[in-house]
Amino acid sequence: MRVRKLVTVTEEILEDGGKPAARPVRKVAAVAVIENPFAGRFVEDLQELIKTGEELGDLLGRRAAAALGAPVHSYGKAAVVGENGEYEHAAAILHPTLGAPFRAAVGGGKAIIPSAKKLGGPGTPIDVPLHYKDAAFVRTHFDAMEVRLVDAPKAHEIVVVVAVTDGGRPHPRIGGLTVAEAKKEDGLR
Repeated sequence: MRVRKLVTVTEEILEDGGKPAARPVRKVAAVAVIENPFAGRFVEDLQELIKTGEELGDLLGRRAAAALGAPVHSYGKAAVVGENGEYEHAAAILHPTLGAPFRAAVGGGKAIIPSAKKLGGPGTPIDVPLHYKDAAFVRTHFDAMEVRLVDAPKAHEIVVVVAVTDGGRPHPRIGGLTVAEAKKEDGLR
């Protein structure tokens, strides 16, 4: 894996809808801009990118958790592949092996890690979907974090993002399952 740069983005939400939050909600994205070894050519065996996913799950997960500085409530992952790559390159990084080391780095998680992927050039934004790490149906934590790097991905690169939060939306009031009600047994409820 060849990394061009690492970026950490932190948001702190102090109010929403004109009302102060009971406490600030922090969102952190840890980002790696990596070279796509398969850019510009179709390759059947994507094991190199699958291994990269495992390495990035640990590296980015540790960076995100450290920057958050609090227990992780929500998580998500995403990738933007430069124009000489393909969607399957993002899938190879995000799905087979990134999850286990990411979960370990952020203190566990039973729920599936929501994901997004797209193709684009420098400055392409991506919304990293977020949900509660131990029960995917906790509505208070349905959210997203937009990430964008002005100089990436170049045609031969992939931007890989993991995001974490220390809480749900500032003023949830749509009902549904809450953290306190979640059984946290099967990753769903």
